Amino acid sequence: MSISRRRFLQSLALTGLGSVLPSTAGAVARGEELATLLDIGKCIGCGECVAACREANQHKYPNPQKPFPKMYPDRVKVADWSERQDVDDRLTPYNWLYIQYADVTWQGREYELTIPRRCLHCTNPPCANLCPWGAALKQDNGIVRINDTICLGGSKCKSVCPWHIPERQTGVGLYLQLAPSFAGNGVMYKCDRCYDRINKGEVPACITACPENVQTIGPRSEILAMAHELAEKTNGFIYGETENGGTNTLYVSPVPFEEIDKVIDKGPGRPGFQPVDNAMAPEDKLLRALIFAPAAGVAAGILHTVRALQQDDHKGDDHAKK
Repeated sequence: MSISRRRFLQSLALTGLGSVLPSTAGAVARGEELATLLDIGKCIGCGECVAACREANQHKYPNPQKPFPKMYPDRVKVADWSERQDVDDRLTPYNWLYIQYADVTWQGREYELTIPRRCLHCTNPPCANLCPWGAALKQDNGIVRINDTICLGGSKCKSVCPWHIPERQTGVGLYLQLAPSFAGNGVMYKCDRCYDRINKGEVPACITACPENVQTIGPRSEILAMAHELAEKTNGFIYGETENGGTNTLYVSPVPFEEIDKVIDKGPGRPGFQPVDNAMAPEDKLLRALIFAPAAGVAAGILHTVRALQQDDHKGDDHAKK
């Protein structure tokens, strides 16, 4: 992957010195993982990051075909957010980032915290390791994303994610061409950390738009050092260093995360800040990942081929109509 150092420096100039570490471009060129640090103490909950995420990623959002095929057996429920695309208080296929609110009293002081929430991009992501179709993947730069061209919407990624981040939209994706009543039920969606912007040497939209420089992006080792420095300076607490074996999203908060977890709204589309053991540490998970990896690679290759054949058929049909 060729990354323009000039483009990253341009992005740095646009986003402010505190948002992009100067070593970021070199790290990407060397294939190092990038991480982001979110200083919760700076966030004012303005929602500029949410709006920027929507604008930058709108072309990736699903456009489902209706009516939806009836599923047999009826155990995979329809998930339709297409009529509720304006929902912004939780994660949906059309909202990959939202602001979480926490009113906390800690050591006699009251805190009103606003926290941007999205996929944490785990360093050893169970979603990518255990997807049976190879649709979820982790890139060398640390981005974990879902390939919507071959995802069948089976939601394995969501069930194995400690925070249950991915959300399904029915009526879109490859399952409609394969076996619309028997396979999957749509496509899973989540934050892909603006991988296409990163590929062009640009900065994720949520970072560029933030007026308070809440987020900083850079090599994980440097971001982790920054998190510890900030936590020491503010008597703060870190989330993401060890959770699920470590994530490429780190939060620093002025109050303990177990106190935040007690007061925030949690549930579908609203992840918590609970302690999380390494989901891939148990031997059975490691064994499954070792077994899944080659099988998922083959499955992904087959699905890519099927997808390509479907596109060729559509081009042939369009040509015949002319």
